Amino acid sequence: MKILFWIGVVVLVLGLASLVVPIRRTENEGIKAGPISMEVQTKHDEKVSPIVSAAMILTGAGLMVAGKQKP
Repeated sequence: MKILFWIGVVVLVLGLASLVVPIRRTENEGIKAGPISMEVQTKHDEKVSPIVSAAMILTGAGLMVAGKQKP
């Protein structure tokens, strides 16, 4: 059951990090007409929804508690 505890720790840490660290996304959009091409690159920093982060934190805590229980 120790493995369940450590999986819970990892999920909990990822849930806490998702509240703070943004995810960077880059999009390329462009048009091409004959020999001429034009491209625009946009960058977005998005955060994970707080509901998803809360679910990850609660799941991690639950796995930690379940992993600490003795059979």
